[in-house]
Amino acid sequence: MRRSIPFAALAVSAALVLTACGGSAGSGEEETPEATESAPAADGGTITVWVDETRQAAVEEAAAVFEEETGATVELVLKNFEDIRTDFLAQVPTGEGPDITVGAHDWLGELTANGVVAPIEIGDMAGEFEPVSIEAFTQDGQVYGLPYAVENIALIRNTALAPEAPASWDDAVAAGTAAGTQFPLLIQVSEEGDPYTMYPLQTSFGAGVFEQNDDGTYAPELALGGEPGNAFAGWLAEQGAAGVLDTAVTYDIAVAAFAAGDSPFIIGGPWMIESFPGLDLAIDPIPSAGGEPARPFVGVAGFYLSAQSENAILANDFLVNYMSTEEAQLALYEAGNRPPALTAAADVASEDPVTDGFRAVGADAFPMPSIPEMASVWEFWGVTEAGIISGSLEPTAGWEKMVTDIQGALDAA
Repeated sequence: MRRSIPFAALAVSAALVLTACGGSAGSGEEETPEATESAPAADGGTITVWVDETRQAAVEEAAAVFEEETGATVELVLKNFEDIRTDFLAQVPTGEGPDITVGAHDWLGELTANGVVAPIEIGDMAGEFEPVSIEAFTQDGQVYGLPYAVENIALIRNTALAPEAPASWDDAVAAGTAAGTQFPLLIQVSEEGDPYTMYPLQTSFGAGVFEQNDDGTYAPELALGGEPGNAFAGWLAEQGAAGVLDTAVTYDIAVAAFAAGDSPFIIGGPWMIESFPGLDLAIDPIPSAGGEPARPFVGVAGFYLSAQSENAILANDFLVNYMSTEEAQLALYEAGNRPPALTAAADVASEDPVTDGFRAVGADAFPMPSIPEMASVWEFWGVTEAGIISGSLEPTAGWEKMVTDIQGALDAA
């Protein structure tokens, strides 16, 4: 049976959104308050959905069911994912753009700051999703996206070279050394650095990026500095001097070396797995270097509702009653190979031990900050880490200058 948000509740919520936006439902239909099941939201109404090539077929399947059951029309517009955020920001204020777009949760701060997205009415159905996926799309107590996938990095282990999961970073390095491979452990660094991949190691020292509120959302106050950050910087220098971390190791070099059996471990995400055919893999938590849990960033993919949608009721119905079904979420999983956000679908997908491993690590991960201030961090963060690893920067002085530079960028924004 299709799970549904009562249509009357959708209508009330969407009417409030439309009043605030100055739009109209545009369906020409009146729904009775007695409606309690998913019902046709309109006869002949149309919604436009922006989707990228990877998600296109899965959304088409859900749209076909929606069209059959509601009499509505779903127009899919194929977009390059890299262009969606910019185009959405540019077109929605002019009254153009889609009713719904695919997107990433860390766009949320910019999209809400520009007034181009509206909350969705998900109701009690929020409890049917992985908690981190709802948390990622929540701002000021409102949910702004229908999540469909969760992605994060973990420790990918070649079980032929390392039969057991390491308990700590030092254990991983020791196991890698004992395996006699070229690299004890692979982690991409490059000359630009990679703070996304390094983040779980940083958090194991107790150093975040921004302070978090009690509800898990981020405040615009930096958490990079102080003794935890300096301790992490000192550790980076030690690992660089020992040759465990190396700026010569890029993403491509790391992936190729692991695929060739040149290391028992690589830190990376599910997007790497297809590069390792024939290897018996296990997915483990990232080992702690600083004594606290190593918690990576988690990214959540989902669908946003335009603040200027003239068919917000219809669009909300499509999201909460059709894109949130187990069938739709599993179709999106098959397309993108990321654990589904819907718990029932994630349970099915987790029959694959690789998916199950990434899911387990993601359950304890930190959502990538979606606040606009995050944009000021990347420019300084990665190159500082790379400089400390290479030895061109003194760890404490280099790290503290990075924090000062980021704060300066935040103050100037």
